[in-house]
Amino acid sequence: MAVDETKLNEFIGKALGDIGASVSGPLVLIGDQLGLYKALAQGSLTAAELARKTETNERYIREWCNNQAASGYLSYDPKSQKFTMSEEAAFCLANPDSPVYLPGAYDVMMAAWMAQPKAVENFKTGKGMDWGEHHPCLFHGTERFFRPSYNAHLISSWIPALEGVETKLKAGAAVADVGCGHGASTILMAKAFPKSKFVGIDYHAPSVETAKQRAKAAGVNNTTFEVAKSTDFKGKYDLVACFDCLHDMGDPVGASRHVLQSLNKDGTWMIVEPFAEDSAEKNHNPVGRVYYGASTLVCVPASLAHNGPALGAQAGEAKLKDVVVKGGGFTKFRRATQTPFNIVLEAKA
Repeated sequence: MAVDETKLNEFIGKALGDIGASVSGPLVLIGDQLGLYKALAQGSLTAAELARKTETNERYIREWCNNQAASGYLSYDPKSQKFTMSEEAAFCLANPDSPVYLPGAYDVMMAAWMAQPKAVENFKTGKGMDWGEHHPCLFHGTERFFRPSYNAHLISSWIPALEGVETKLKAGAAVADVGCGHGASTILMAKAFPKSKFVGIDYHAPSVETAKQRAKAAGVNNTTFEVAKSTDFKGKYDLVACFDCLHDMGDPVGASRHVLQSLNKDGTWMIVEPFAEDSAEKNHNPVGRVYYGASTLVCVPASLAHNGPALGAQAGEAKLKDVVVKGGGFTKFRRATQTPFNIVLEAKA
């Protein structure tokens, strides 16, 4: 076999980048959990100064800082021996209110690594791995990963893009947030529309308990949470919302039919899904890489655990339309809006 040395070195370079990213992932979480990024966001520091400021061990901090500098997350001045965090990096790593706050993604990646042993067997058998079988960092990370996008877009642009929904919510409507997880989206909507009533629904009982605690801490009194499946939740609603979860479901067609039955006259189903083109090759990009990776280890096995169709995180609008229209019986279906990371779909009877 003839090996092109230039191409070989290019590939090794890519692999080294991935290896470096993998081993640095836990260090990003450490930086987040110990407040290292927040401290650096306030100004340049030596490793010793950072250790004193965060009450951590200097030897570990020195190694951590050098890893972060080698990663390009920090810059280093040899003369002053100080490490500096750019405004842009701080916006992504030290500001929980930022629309591009990233630490939650690293929690999800940690959960993906922990799922690897089970995934090996699933690759052989075709079996699945239920959501609840994952390490709890997946549930925590998923909320932290998606919440910044919801904070940035849900109230300001996604809901206004739906036909007549914002007016109903301001006047007082009944809303179900199906697959609510820790309730970030539910609580956000409840705060924005105090005259409406919200029910957060999830089949994962520990997540529902966390959602209840989060709602209490947020001081919202127009929200309840309950444990139920997407195919058997109770009630009639003006709006049903599913955030980044339809593709995970074991029975997305059954869920679609149940949503249709649960909507009041002229009700709306808002479906938020990871951004994807309909052809796989168009998703061969950095965003698609992340979503296909998470899909392989989390989304597809979650569906297969319930003998589902395993739509995957990169299902695309055409497949989702088949589920909602052909399978679920909806007659109106459109893309209401989108971001680089999400598509927002609207379905009506």
